[in-house]
Amino acid sequence: MSTAESPPNKVLIMAGGMTALFLAALDQTIVATALPKIVADLHGLSHLSWTFTAYMLSSTIAVPVAGKLSDLIGRRMVYLFAAVFFIGASILAAMSQDMIQLIIFRGLQGIGGGALMVNSFSIIGDLFPPAERGRWQGLMGAMFGLSSIAGPLLGGWITDNFSWRWIFYVNVPVGVAAVSVILYAFPRHLKKDRKPSIDYMGAAALAVFMVPLMLALVWGGSEYPWGSSTIMELLAAAVLGLGLFLWIESRAKEPVLPLDMFTNRTFLVSAGVTFLSSIGMFGTILYIPVFGQAVVGISATNSGFVLTPMMLGMVVASTISGQLVARTGRYRLLAFLGMVIATGGMVLFSQLTTETTALRLTLDMLVTGAGIGTTMPIFLVAVQNAFPHSKLGVVTASIPMFRSIGGTVGGALFGGLMNHRLADGLAQLSADPVVQQIKTAAPPGTFTGLTANAIQGVLSPQGQLGLRGLVTKAPVAAQPQLASGIDHLLDGIKLVFTDAVAHLFIAAIIATAAAALLALALPYIPLRKSNRPAMQEAAMEIGAEIGNVDARDEPDLTGSGPAEPGPSTAGQGARGRQ
Repeated sequence: MSTAESPPNKVLIMAGGMTALFLAALDQTIVATALPKIVADLHGLSHLSWTFTAYMLSSTIAVPVAGKLSDLIGRRMVYLFAAVFFIGASILAAMSQDMIQLIIFRGLQGIGGGALMVNSFSIIGDLFPPAERGRWQGLMGAMFGLSSIAGPLLGGWITDNFSWRWIFYVNVPVGVAAVSVILYAFPRHLKKDRKPSIDYMGAAALAVFMVPLMLALVWGGSEYPWGSSTIMELLAAAVLGLGLFLWIESRAKEPVLPLDMFTNRTFLVSAGVTFLSSIGMFGTILYIPVFGQAVVGISATNSGFVLTPMMLGMVVASTISGQLVARTGRYRLLAFLGMVIATGGMVLFSQLTTETTALRLTLDMLVTGAGIGTTMPIFLVAVQNAFPHSKLGVVTASIPMFRSIGGTVGGALFGGLMNHRLADGLAQLSADPVVQQIKTAAPPGTFTGLTANAIQGVLSPQGQLGLRGLVTKAPVAAQPQLASGIDHLLDGIKLVFTDAVAHLFIAAIIATAAAALLALALPYIPLRKSNRPAMQEAAMEIGAEIGNVDARDEPDLTGSGPAEPGPSTAGQGARGRQ
């Protein structure tokens, strides 16, 4: 890539990249509020969860593969292919005639979306040196947070005013705009001196490992008991897949996920903190909206309104953090402080009670979002700075991959803890005589008892109104007593649910506190001021001081020039104090 590229072109490319990232991230959440009408239209309630799972699975697998391919054949080509693939899959999803078709096309969307996301972050490394990447990574993180806010809201608005099919059709004009910008502005990589060796076997082995692992984590404790043969078989298949993947990657010429990355301390710390922090973040996303609507009584047309304070905190903090990294070059202290703030947010959530107000919940979410948002641009900048440019795509891809796995593990962990805690509390409430009265008065099949799976429905505004409506079906003399009993029962259910949610965040505190401690181990490597390798830049700076370095020594940045130093030497001697 030419080093004489003008700033306007860079800004235009970043605008295209942000548009593509927003599009791919939006489709992770935009389906949520459209699901009731999708299910009603396609008659597939039993397959509802797969509309999320299919996208998540395919995008998680696509991210490292696309990252490696972009290093081998150029980001422009992979970017354009991913965008066209995503647009095509969106059109197919919009034309789905049943849930099976929609699930398949959502999986295809995930492949394109995952490739778009990783390359949107990778092009920052092509256009800007590490010292300047923080502000752009921060803006990208902010765009990701905005998509989390806009997704559910936009999905509901489009579905109500047009059709659920338009939540997919709307991707077409936006995707075409992003493709046009990339075609016009993004430079072509120079031709490689050798034909790239693509690790097809490694990519296949990665899928063999990731698919059963993710399915076991998603299904465990919800679709199947953790000790069931199905979950055990999936976990066994994942272990075998991991062994196969490691064996193939240790012998591959161009591994899709180079194992030597795991010998780099910056990568290990960044991946570990990302994994641990995602556990707490996804626990918040999954359970706080339910708590806000069921216990606090927040009136919202969808869960997006409940999560908006947290996402706004992430957007603002990510933007500010990126600017600070770019201006100061310091990132280790920010990473630690961000995780400390996030841990504080989890502590606040662990103190939830049935008396918690909407204002208190909003403040708690702002704190949590600010903590997580502070770290969003840091670890991508850190790992990109610690590796040579030839590995930019694959190291950039690894961070969102660990974020996805951490979120899935967090969802599974919290789901198991939630069900266990609810089961204990609800067992005591089930002995209340009013429960039997409700069963008798309710229409057949509408109330089968107090179970963990039924709690959300019971505590919803419609569920509470339905229970109180049963009073009119009781004998007149018994109505006051039944009404009082139902109110007492609902208060008891809210107390049990609140206790379960609060205890979930004890696990989240442990995860984020461990992430904060791990962040202290992040090596400080001064951010390079150009895209030349760290040791080469240091030598040039020393040479410049004694006047023996010619400006013509500027290295080729396309990856086709001289070999770059490996991660074990890149900048390791330049560590300094914060």
